[in-house]
Amino acid sequence: MPIALTIAGSDSGGGAGVQADLKTFAALGVYGASAITALTAQNTLGVLAIHFAPPEIIAAQIEAVLSDFNVAAVKIGMLGNAEIVAAVARALSSREKAATPFVVYDPVMIASSGDALSGAGFVDAVKALLLPLVDCLTPNLAEAAALLDEPPAIGETDMASQGVALRALGPRAALMKGGHLNGAEAIDLLVTAAGVQRFASPRITSPNLHGTGCTLSSAIAAAMARGSSLPDAVARAKTFVGDAIERGRDLKLGVGPGPLAQLPYSRIVAESESRGPSVRH
Repeated sequence: MPIALTIAGSDSGGGAGVQADLKTFAALGVYGASAITALTAQNTLGVLAIHFAPPEIIAAQIEAVLSDFNVAAVKIGMLGNAEIVAAVARALSSREKAATPFVVYDPVMIASSGDALSGAGFVDAVKALLLPLVDCLTPNLAEAAALLDEPPAIGETDMASQGVALRALGPRAALMKGGHLNGAEAIDLLVTAAGVQRFASPRITSPNLHGTGCTLSSAIAAAMARGSSLPDAVARAKTFVGDAIERGRDLKLGVGPGPLAQLPYSRIVAESESRGPSVRH
């Protein structure tokens, strides 16, 4: 079975972070391992508290997984501070080149609720230490702007230009996510050495979008672990996210905006009920 590792924060509400990544891996037929960077007290209303794991423990988790499992892809999410960025970069760069998995980095800085998830010096550390190790960077418009110290893109031309500028910082590819632009379609641009490739999908109206970025990046990692090319992985991931938004559109799990549904919960429940109660002896 292909194996992927998520290096990210834990969402106690189960909608984003490591929880979303592992559900996505499982749904796409990939075994998921994890390295927890932070514990968040979080629900559908927002982030109540954050506790960052010690950098040495984060590095130890990564080393424990990479030294034993044949990891084909790594998804990096919330890191939070410069010390954690440095620890993750050291852990990944210490691997022999032949053993280095494909690295997808979703540069999480702000939760979908608007809560800040990173501290002082974070962007500088990411640019200096982590981006040169990344195969595919997946920023939204605000994250791309923060990494470049520029205003957010307002159209596809700006997105493509910022994607080129981000690639100059080290990553082999940048998937510029245009979900926050206006329009009937959600437009993403994959910027690589070969040029710019456009991916469009119908915009789905839903109150439940928590964990969308986590799900997209982990779906790309899962597809790469299964042997896809990067453009094919992006296309597959966008389709998966669209289906997950559609499945989760009517879910009511808490008071506030909920997550998308990486797993077909309604089908699981229906199949479970049709089988009746299970009894163990």
